[in-house]
Amino acid sequence: MVDGPVEFVNRVELSGRVGRIGEEKVLPSGDRVRAWQVIVPRPPGSRSRGPARNRPDVIDASCWTPATRRTLGRLAEGEQVVVEGALRRRFYSGSGGLGSRYEVEVQTLRRL
Repeated sequence: MVDGPVEFVNRVELSGRVGRIGEEKVLPSGDRVRAWQVIVPRPPGSRSRGPARNRPDVIDASCWTPATRRTLGRLAEGEQVVVEGALRRRFYSGSGGLGSRYEVEVQTLRRL
């Protein structure tokens, strides 16, 4: 049991390599976003079994601010980075109907 107000936290920190970098898109709202992927190797002893044990986790990320988009623009695939942000669930409609996915909305991005 927790006494008093609870502080809710949505904070993600990743250290990995830059994966596929998408083109910057301008949304109908005028906002700009650049989607990309962070590749994080699984540590030895991870609970995955079989061939999945050796596969890295490929995590979708998005850069919304001018600063993070600029930083991403100076990076190349394979470079090591540290990412801080928040986990977001995005909804979209496609040919198969309504869908959703999770991504990290990047707040800070830096090269290692």
